[in-house]
Amino acid sequence: MMKYAKFILAGMLLLCLAPLPYGYYQLVRFVTMVAFVIFAFDYYKANKTELAIVCGGVALLFQPFIKIALGRALWNVVDVVIAVALIIVALTEREKKGT
Repeated sequence: MMKYAKFILAGMLLLCLAPLPYGYYQLVRFVTMVAFVIFAFDYYKANKTELAIVCGGVALLFQPFIKIALGRALWNVVDVVIAVALIIVALTEREKKGT
């Protein structure tokens, strides 16, 4: 179930490259924060401390309460990097479960 969430979230982040209403970017920030808090908790329970810390950091970066002003161009880079990382992690976890 979580791998589908990672693919959906990656798609939402990549959609941020398009010129959309500001409300969409706020929604993505909130959804990303919540998702990465859940991912961090799951990785912590699975004793994957490094991934839990990275997910916690991403959750802090995307949290909508104290906005981090990176500028549109840098946020686009961050969105793409996080989306690609989500896809890689989802595919890697899928392969490990298949073997």
